[in-house]
Amino acid sequence: MLGIDFWDWVMLGIYLVGITGVGVYMVTRVKDTADFFMAGRTQNRWFMMFFAFGSGTSGNDAVGVSSKSYTSGMSGIWYQWLWLFATPFYWLIAPIMRRSRCLTTGDFFEQRYDSSVGGLYAIVGVSQLTLNLGVLLLGGSKMVEAVSNGAIPANYAVVAMTVMFVAYGVAGGLAAAIFTDFIQGILTIILSFMLLPVALKAVGGFEGLRAGVADPTVFTIVSPGEINGFHVVMTGILALVGIVTQPHIMGVCSAGRTEFDGRFGFATGNLIKRFCTIPWMLVGICGIVLYPQLTGTSPDTSPDLVYGLVARDLLPTIMPGLVGIFLAALLASIMSSCDAFMVSCSGLFTQNFWRRYIVTNADEKHYLWVGRIASLGVVVGGLSFAYLIPDVPTGLEWFFRMQAVMGAAFWLGLFWRRMTVAGAWAAFVTGVTVVFFTTLPQLQPWYAANLPEFMIWEGKLRFSWSVFFYMTAGFSVGILVSLLTPRVPEEKLEVFYGALRTPVTGEEPHAAPFVLPPGVTPPPPHKLINHPDLEIPFPTKVGMIGFAIFWGWVVGLIALVYWIAGLGA
Repeated sequence: MLGIDFWDWVMLGIYLVGITGVGVYMVTRVKDTADFFMAGRTQNRWFMMFFAFGSGTSGNDAVGVSSKSYTSGMSGIWYQWLWLFATPFYWLIAPIMRRSRCLTTGDFFEQRYDSSVGGLYAIVGVSQLTLNLGVLLLGGSKMVEAVSNGAIPANYAVVAMTVMFVAYGVAGGLAAAIFTDFIQGILTIILSFMLLPVALKAVGGFEGLRAGVADPTVFTIVSPGEINGFHVVMTGILALVGIVTQPHIMGVCSAGRTEFDGRFGFATGNLIKRFCTIPWMLVGICGIVLYPQLTGTSPDTSPDLVYGLVARDLLPTIMPGLVGIFLAALLASIMSSCDAFMVSCSGLFTQNFWRRYIVTNADEKHYLWVGRIASLGVVVGGLSFAYLIPDVPTGLEWFFRMQAVMGAAFWLGLFWRRMTVAGAWAAFVTGVTVVFFTTLPQLQPWYAANLPEFMIWEGKLRFSWSVFFYMTAGFSVGILVSLLTPRVPEEKLEVFYGALRTPVTGEEPHAAPFVLPPGVTPPPPHKLINHPDLEIPFPTKVGMIGFAIFWGWVVGLIALVYWIAGLGA
């Protein structure tokens, strides 16, 4: 039926009914906006770990990495490993977000600057995650289409997935997303490693894989082609600058009971994703041997199909029902990201636009329903993007660029008291302008004719150099304009930095952004650099030990992939 066997439908049906029922049940725990947007800040470290993993990982990532590895070789792993070098910093970032006591990142920008910057971030954040929703849905639908041998068209698959995650996400908010992500995270890990053994067996192991691939550069992690060393460096910087301005990260860091729950969940959950990226890459390279016809010249021969084709053709050779489990894991991975993005976007709209400008003094029930209605609006926008984006890698590249357009305002505002409202706006406008002009198709021939060859790839300005120009311009203009414009009032800055110096202890009740519990006063500053305009805190023992441990894991992962690259040689 629709290209999928009976037992596969049984396994898929069991999952869909179960996960939707669990999610909808969580509606009974939602009583106010803190419950809906931040899950009441009651989650333990294990739920936070799977929430970080689930919200940041989807079958779309497997589609994108395998597709890019099919066309670029092992260096395609950097399509998701661009966040690899940022991962140790997650251990340090999470307490900052938690200590802000915010429901949304828009609250963070509003307190540091003013309501105009908070409103700007709300627009940017909603647009950013709406685009990402579209990319996720597109990637998932491509895999469903491939697994069903075209019997389930991608357009229908997009709508079906949307209905499912909306059913429990709108009802239960972030609590439903976290609870279901615990289950879906486990299934996503199964999805990530399920195909690799059968794919390698089909090509004759690593020896057969090397024999079947004519181009030896396929087995290089950093190639002289598109994904070279400079690409890795720039995308790593982009990832660190942009991760904090992804709207759902506030929930990923702050929905836990304590600071440690947030930092453990954020860093560990994303480290698991770095492991899962390895089999995605290897399956894509196996696809070069199994499906040499995927040239990308038409939807039927797109490299985006490789992961789904491997599942469709190889899993039934093991036992009945495995394709159903694969599809369940795929849908789990898609929905675990979409639900978190949907709730985060609705929180931005409700908290930083509706409550701020439209209805300012309503009861909690009013804002709760506004959040639910806004969730539906965000999903409609995501669906629209899914039909407009030509392919998954293109959509991912646009998301990578747009995630960091507010990064200069965040990081400069966090560590430099002199950063001003005008500086934040100038950094944003400059960054967006540079992104536009470095990606405009009409200008690509001029870049190819006038810029050095190392900046050009396939007749266009390299992605890495586009990132370099817009990041450099954004930070530089932000600093310059801030030095020439009036400072943010000192009393406002004291509230901001005072809260960030004050640890969250125990199950601190939610009050309001940057509002400390009664009787709690901020500790005195303990700075790494003793300068009145710099706010770089002195590292703590827990912070440095965790930071070092995660760097050890990063080095170990790179060594593992280098070892794999030599197998069968």
